[in-house]
Amino acid sequence: MTMSNTGGRRRPPTIHDVAREAGVSRGTVSRVLNGGHYVSPTAQEAVNAAIRKTGYVVNRHARSLITGRSDSVGFLLTEPQERFFEDPNFNVLLSGCTQALAAHDIPLLLMLAGTKDERRRITRYITAGHVDGVLLVSSHSGDRVAEELREAGVPLVQCGKPMGPGSKVSYVAADDRDGARDMVRHLLSLGRRRIGVVSGPLDTPGGVDRLAGYKEVLSEAGVEIDERLIASGDYSRASGEAGTELLLERAPDMDALFVASDLMAQGALAALRRAGRRVPEDVAVGGFDDSSAATEADPALTTIRQPYDRISTEMVRLLLAQIGGEDPAAVILPTELVKREST
Repeated sequence: MTMSNTGGRRRPPTIHDVAREAGVSRGTVSRVLNGGHYVSPTAQEAVNAAIRKTGYVVNRHARSLITGRSDSVGFLLTEPQERFFEDPNFNVLLSGCTQALAAHDIPLLLMLAGTKDERRRITRYITAGHVDGVLLVSSHSGDRVAEELREAGVPLVQCGKPMGPGSKVSYVAADDRDGARDMVRHLLSLGRRRIGVVSGPLDTPGGVDRLAGYKEVLSEAGVEIDERLIASGDYSRASGEAGTELLLERAPDMDALFVASDLMAQGALAALRRAGRRVPEDVAVGGFDDSSAATEADPALTTIRQPYDRISTEMVRLLLAQIGGEDPAAVILPTELVKREST
């Protein structure tokens, strides 16, 4: 029910309209809106029914003046802006976190900070209280954003393990090392022994752990680690292509390739095709992520699936718990080998 003023224009319903419709006090409505503490189930249902009937929408600005909260969360990506549009993983995470927060009626603000100046500006904005917490994605070694926000008391959850010992930042991560181990075991099971790798950036935990998993399985299988079969990339398609070209030049007898992201693997496939190598007949190729880049590749990529739906849900859960006063926590989720036509 919306009310009319003397000019005939309809004004939005207020908390007083909800209270009148529900037959309760304004204070009861306020308690329902702020979590339902000390409200009977009967009164809570009456208020919720009145909200639906009147079409009342919470005035977030007014409530933030009372509670000291913004009722919003930041999604901070510390990568160049072009990476956000190129790499499908970021969009999947953003969508998943948006949906998880929507269940709590909390909007998500996208923040891109690929340069030092951008990170300084956004850190100032966040620490000024414009968001209640931050979901941080893709933090590299030497990037002080996570520690600065933590030191400022900002609730924070990072996607991926923090670099370095002793970090007290909450995080949610897939088991990168175990996923890499599964992929290399699969390539070995095909009878391949000259297995190359294009790792992720080695200033990120994912880059370090996936390379470590590759080396561990080869060592366990009695296969010598050949540095000529190791190249690194930055998770971009171009770096996967360049890394594969380098490996073909240094080790032309390479018969399998583990690429530490699906997007880089797309670049690897282009380099192999240009060199006249058939996939999988001459070189079996495995990726990592199970993003849209894996199914769009030709041939479709065998890859390691990261559970992005669960990663998003857990990041939001841990962040809301921190905002509510709980201590930082960590969650590591299992990965899964997905076999397709590239192996």
